[in-house]
Amino acid sequence: MKKTFYITTPIYYPSANLHIGHALTTVMADTMSRYKKMNDYDVFFLTGSDEHGQKIERTAKENNMEPKAYVDNIVAGFKDLWENLDIEYDDFIRTTDERHKETVHYIFKKIYDQGDIYKSVYEGKYCTPCETFFTERQLVEGKCPDCGRDVETIKEESYFFKMSKYEGRLLKYIEENPDFIQPQTRKNEMINFIKQGLEDLCVSRTTFKWGIPVPIEEGHVIYVWFDALTNYISALGYGRDDKDLFEKFWPADIHLVGKDIVRFHTIIWPIILMAAELELPKKVYGHGWLLLDSGKMSKSKGNVVDPKVLIQKYGADVIRYFLLREIPAGQDGFYSEEALITRYNVDLANDYGNLVSRTVAMVLKYFDGILPEPVNIQDIDKDLQNVALEAYKKASEHIDKLDFSNGLAEIWKIVNRGNKYIDETAPWILAKNPEDKERLGTVLYNLIEAIRIVTVMIKPAMPNITAKVQEQIPYNFVDAQWNEAGVWGKIEAGTKLSKGDTLFPRIDLSSLEIEEPAAEEKPEPLVLKEEIEYGDFAKLDLRVAKILKAEKVEKADKLLKFEVELGNEIRTVVSGIAKYYKPEDLVGKKVILVANLKPAKIRGIESQGMILSASLEDDSDLEVVTINKDFPSGTTSVN
Repeated sequence: MKKTFYITTPIYYPSANLHIGHALTTVMADTMSRYKKMNDYDVFFLTGSDEHGQKIERTAKENNMEPKAYVDNIVAGFKDLWENLDIEYDDFIRTTDERHKETVHYIFKKIYDQGDIYKSVYEGKYCTPCETFFTERQLVEGKCPDCGRDVETIKEESYFFKMSKYEGRLLKYIEENPDFIQPQTRKNEMINFIKQGLEDLCVSRTTFKWGIPVPIEEGHVIYVWFDALTNYISALGYGRDDKDLFEKFWPADIHLVGKDIVRFHTIIWPIILMAAELELPKKVYGHGWLLLDSGKMSKSKGNVVDPKVLIQKYGADVIRYFLLREIPAGQDGFYSEEALITRYNVDLANDYGNLVSRTVAMVLKYFDGILPEPVNIQDIDKDLQNVALEAYKKASEHIDKLDFSNGLAEIWKIVNRGNKYIDETAPWILAKNPEDKERLGTVLYNLIEAIRIVTVMIKPAMPNITAKVQEQIPYNFVDAQWNEAGVWGKIEAGTKLSKGDTLFPRIDLSSLEIEEPAAEEKPEPLVLKEEIEYGDFAKLDLRVAKILKAEKVEKADKLLKFEVELGNEIRTVVSGIAKYYKPEDLVGKKVILVANLKPAKIRGIESQGMILSASLEDDSDLEVVTINKDFPSGTTSVN
C-alpha cells in the first residue's frame, strides 16, 4: 500500500486577480506534489478560494454585482492561471460550496455543544482588508499591525471561541513537535506571540450578511477565518457522510502558506482542531514574500505583476524555475523581469539548454545519432558520476525540506560539471583521431547520462521540458520516477537520438522594453565612510552566536544584557537596543557577533563583543541581524 501525502496551499481571496506572489506558493506546492508522486506516494494536493467576508461584500457592491457573481468571475481567473502554470491540483475547494458549508456548520456546532463557543459583545478594532480583529495593544500607531491600514471600531453581539483555554496545550504541542512550524524563525515568532497571552476569538459577525450563517442563531455569519481554515478538512469530507478521503489523508503533511498568515495557521487553526478533538497538521511552512524594489506586492498598492503576461512571454516552465530558484527557503526574494531573463539566459539557455543541444549534436555528427557504449572508464568520468550521484542525494534532502532553491542549485552542479567535462575532454579533438573513437564514445555516453539524471530531477519543477528532451533523447522522462536519477548508467547504449529544437533560445535583454511595476523614487546615493583595505576588514572575527538569556540593565533605559553561546563558551554582551526589542524577543535567536572586539565595561558590566544590527539614520527603527539557517554557534559568518 502506498504512503499518503497531503499538501495544501492557502485558499486565495478573490478580491482581485492573483499576482506572481500567489503563484510562488502554488508552484511550490505543485512541485512538492509532483516530487512526492515521483517517489511513489499517493498524493492529495488541495487549493481553492476564500470567498466570504465584509471586504468581498463591499467590493461586489462597488462593482454593482452580487457577491457570488463577483467571486465566480474572479475564481474562474484563478483556475485559468493554475492551468497556464501547469498546476495539477487534486481538488479546488470554494468556501461557497455546499459541501464546505456543511462541514463548517458541523464543526461550529460540535465546538459550541461542548461549551467552547459562547455569546457576548465584541467591542474593539477590526481590519477589513485582513479580516482580522485586534486589541489596542496589538495596533501599531493605531493602525493594523499586518497591513498598516486604518482599522474600524466595532461593537456588536458576537459568538466567541475559547482560544485562551488551549494556550498552554498549544505551547506544549509546539515544544514536543519541533517540526510543526517551519522555518525556525516563524516558530520563534509564534511562541513569543502565544506567550503574550491569547484572547478568545470573535467567531461571528452581524454587521454584514456575506458569509456562512451561524447554525444556532439567525442574523449571525461565521467569522471568515473560522470558515476559511476549515477548508482543509471540508475538502476531505469531514463532518459529512463521504469522509473516506479524511480518513485516508488527514492529518495534512504540509500546510504551505505565506509568512503573513502563519499566525492563523499555527494558532487559530490548531486550537480549532484541538477543540474538535482532531489531529493537528504535521507541518505548517511559512515561506517568504516575493518583493519588488517598492516593497511587498499588494493589490491595493497596484504594484503587482501579472503572471499570465509572463507565462505568455516566457512559458510556464521558465516562470516556475525562476520562482523556485530565486527565492531562498523561508526568506524573502526579489522579483524583476530583468532578473528573470538573466536567470533564464544563464541557467536555462547557456548552461542546461546548451549542454543538451551540443551533446546531442555531437552524437549525431560522430556516431550517426546512435549512443555509443562506455568503455575504459577514467578518473575524470568517475568524477562526473560522483558529482551527479552526490547532487541527487543532496537535492533530495533539500526538496524534502521545501528548500527548492538549494535543491535546484545542487542539480545545476551536474549541469556545470557536464559543461566543464566537455571542455576538459575536448570531444572535437578526440574525433580527429580514429584511435580515440572508443574514448569519444565514452565521453558522449557520460554526457547523455548526466543530462538524463538532470532532466529526471527537474521534472517536478519544470514538467513540460521533459517531453521536449524526450524528443531528442528517447528515455521515458515523462513517466520517470525520482530514484531513477540516483543510479548511473540507466540509459542504454544503442539508443537512437534525434535532432530537436533549441530548448531555451537566448533572449537579448537590450532588445526588450521591460515595463516594471511603478517603484518608489530612488533616494540620493549614500555617503560612505573612507574606503578600507581588505586586510582591515579581515581583522574582524564575525561569528554566529545564540542568545540564551536577555534582561534589561537596571537604571539604563537603552541597554539590554545578553548571555550568548559562542561555540563552547558563554559570553556576556551589552547592547543599546532596549528601545526596539523586549528581552524575550531575541531569546533563542542566532545573531552575528563581533567576537574579537576588545571587552568594554558598560554600566559596570563587562561586554565581550558586539551584536550586529541595522538602523535608520534617525534611529527611529533598528533590526538585529539574525541567521535563519541552523548554523552552530561559533560558526565563522564571513569567509
